[in-house]
Amino acid sequence: MPVAAAVGGMLVPAALYAALNAGGAGARGWGIPMATDIAFALGVLALLGPRVPAPLKVFLAALAIADDIGAVLVIALFYTTGVSDQALGLAAVIVLATLLANRLGIWNGAVYAALGLLLWLAMLASGIHATLAGVVLAALVPARPRLGAGRAVRRARALADQIDPTAPTDTRAMPTPRQVEALEELGAVARLAQAPAQRIERSLHPWVAFGIVPLFALANAGVRVLGAPPLEWRITAGILLGLVLGKPIGITAASWLSTRLGGMLPGGTSGAASAAAASWRALHGVSCLGGIGFTMSLFIAQLAFTTDGLLASAKLGILGASVVAALVGSGLLLRLGRGRRAAPADAETTSPRSSSAAG
Repeated sequence: MPVAAAVGGMLVPAALYAALNAGGAGARGWGIPMATDIAFALGVLALLGPRVPAPLKVFLAALAIADDIGAVLVIALFYTTGVSDQALGLAAVIVLATLLANRLGIWNGAVYAALGLLLWLAMLASGIHATLAGVVLAALVPARPRLGAGRAVRRARALADQIDPTAPTDTRAMPTPRQVEALEELGAVARLAQAPAQRIERSLHPWVAFGIVPLFALANAGVRVLGAPPLEWRITAGILLGLVLGKPIGITAASWLSTRLGGMLPGGTSGAASAAAASWRALHGVSCLGGIGFTMSLFIAQLAFTTDGLLASAKLGILGASVVAALVGSGLLLRLGRGRRAAPADAETTSPRSSSAAG
């Protein structure tokens, strides 16, 4: 369902924007309202805390990941100019080398990091947007650990038992040679229990979440007010319509269609169940948060427009739509959360009356 929802949440906003800007100066920006900013959308959910059921948080995370992959593919296919066959051929060779490393069982994350850097440089030189390298690399890096969790725990316990419990507890004391061997083997067990993709993700996450994304947002989100060039209202309106209306409509409609074809609502509720109304309201509230485009939409806007007026119009629409989507989605989910808390209280209040009437 999240993948279907992501597709619906990309097609409907793009169609609304294209209908409003067909044949105009902003026609090239149809990809802008297709994107969902996964960091900000999940950040809003985190602020709402337990008011939002955990399955819906997982649903939005999966949807945003699929949406990001779709946006990167749109960038690579439709916002690319001047393809170099030589560089593209070199990228294909690097992809084959990465696949071969996976098949040979190479579990060293540094190997894949080096191949990823080479792939990024080759894609950059090819003319196809280099962000596609991240999608390709993520699909090729081993995502399964060499050592299962159960075996890793048993081996770690055995190694811990080999360390003499009567050894000095003073932190300044040097470990014995046997303790050093056990500790080194314990480190090897810990590395084998984590897939290379997991280790790379954990090492990159702090740099991306607290460095790259905020820096990008601060550097590119500004809109010049004094002396600003004339704005193109159709671009701004198209982005607002696409993100604020198109996203929730597309996500909810595609999710509904998925349940008709046998899919399940987040949490395992059947789409045909009569008690699913609250779940659908919650899913619609989460789908509104999908309209927070921000960083990814800003990125596509910079690729689509080169003139200041068109880019400023796009930025204004992105910032406005992201704020509105966050407020509307949060309001719907907060209201739903209050309704769920009130229901048990009403049940407790009416229960004694019902029992006395039955008596």
